[in-house]
This record gives sequence, C-alpha cells and structure tokens, in this order.
Amino acid sequence: MAEKRPAEFEEDTKEGNGPRRTRKVALITGISGQDGSYLAEFLIDKGYVVHGIIRRASTFNTGRIEHLYKNPFGHFEGDNFHLHYGDMTDSTCLVKIITEVQPDEIYNLAAQSHVKVSFDLAEYTADVDGVGVLRMLDAIRTTGLVSKVKFYQASTSEMYGLVQEVPQKETTPFYPRSPYGAAKLYAYWVVVNYREAYNMFACNGILFNHESPRRGETFVTRKITRGVAKILLGQQDDIVLGNLDSQRDWGHAKDYIRAMWMMLQHQVARRLCYQHGHSAQCQGVCGRLLQAHRSGHYLGG
Repeated sequence: MAEKRPAEFEEDTKEGNGPRRTRKVALITGISGQDGSYLAEFLIDKGYVVHGIIRRASTFNTGRIEHLYKNPFGHFEGDNFHLHYGDMTDSTCLVKIITEVQPDEIYNLAAQSHVKVSFDLAEYTADVDGVGVLRMLDAIRTTGLVSKVKFYQASTSEMYGLVQEVPQKETTPFYPRSPYGAAKLYAYWVVVNYREAYNMFACNGILFNHESPRRGETFVTRKITRGVAKILLGQQDDIVLGNLDSQRDWGHAKDYIRAMWMMLQHQVARRLCYQHGHSAQCQGVCGRLLQAHRSGHYLGG
C-alpha cells in the first residue's frame, strides 16, 4: 500500500520528477489562543497547510480550534491541520518540529501574556516570552532553514509601558513596566539581532489590545462582559475592576491576524505597530454596556 503523501505535495507529471510542494506551510505557536485560532482559520482559508504547537495538559485545551479538526470528537486532524506537542522552553522539541514540518512561515504567538500574572511568575514569563523566542530563532538556524523561513514575532504595546509620547509609533522609545513587557522587549531585540546578524527574514509586529469572543476570561474586556451578563442573570451584584480611568486602543483580533500575514508577504522584513488609533476608557466601556442592557447598576473600581 502506497504511503499517503502530505497535503502540501502533489506528483509532478514531468517524467523523472518526484513530488513537488504546491501549498505553503505555516507553523503557529500559541495556536490554541485567541489569535492563534483565528490565524489558523485565516491561513487554511487561503490554502495553507497549518501546523500548530500545543503544550501537553491533563485535559484538552483546544476549545478554540476544535472546529478545525476533521473529527472534533475524536480529535482527528485533517489534511490541512496538524498539531504537535511542544514547549517554548524546550529547544530540542522545537528543532524536531521544525525539521519535520519544514515551514515556509512561522508565527510565534506563544506567550505568558497576562501582565499581572507576570509579576507572580516573572522567571517563567522571561523564559517563555523572552528566551523562548531565542530558542525558536536558533532552531531555524540549526535546521538550515534561514533562507527559507519567514518568522513573525508577536510583540506588544506593553513594551512602551510608561509612554514617552502619545500616540505611540514605531520610533517611540520603549519603557516596559512589567516582567511581561520586559521579556517581550528582550524578544524584540533578539529578533532584530538575528535578522541583522544572519540575514534572516524575522519581523516584529507590535500589537495593541485586540479582543473577540475568544478572548481569555481573565482579561478586562471579558471580565466586563461576563460580569454584566451575570448581574443581569442575578448571579452577582457588582464587578470589581482596577483603574477605570485607564485608556486602551482596542481592535478586533481578526483585523490583527490579517496584518500578521501581510507582514510575511513582503520581500523585506519590517517592524510595524498595529492599532486602530482610537482609545477608550474602561469606565466608558462599562457604562455603555450597562446602558445598553438598561441595568442601572453602579460599577466601582
């Protein structure tokens, strides 16, 4: 019985030629998160074969991507979608996965991305968000794919921290105020250095806040929306938040993942900021939601 050929290959009809690659292959870290799940959908719709890296857990943590399985109940993958167990703290597994997948594009979205948690897990955040990027870039070099792979690093507006100008842009000085922001800044400069030292196509996309129904429940927008829903259902009386005067530039995750892909379609690697250019206060978001539901409950910080 002939071995089934991977979906990205087809037989070349010219005499004497073997299989040739006809479809782009993307590798996504953090594929089970908000951005990773939307990016996987986007790339599959564009005809890519998508591979994702997930961490081993005692329970399936693939709720956002189960619909991409050929059989979501049995977690069977189709021809266009494949998952691999791995971790940004394990360089050996990264080399193994990249060798097996031979990707054209790598999107590094894996991170411990919660600012408050980064103070509690500072060393872990640095290892995953900072040194993990170094491991991934070194894995590309180790596998000899420097001239083939295009690498996208998900940077963050938290690198600006104590902002030096408003609005921020690509040339705004960085001033991180959390272990998360500092780890991401290390990753940012590692990407720049590997691009310049090894002529690698490696770029930073500086993402401002972006939301969706798939946003993690510990982030402020989901805290607000879930809190309002529970108040209306009589399950709780109020919502406890932090600084209600803080302002953020919020967009939708689908817009941002399209921008990630567009960056890797350029001939030259660049750094870009992704933002909508309109900020909103947390207090205003709460007020509009409650007004929309005619609740009348008061929210305090």
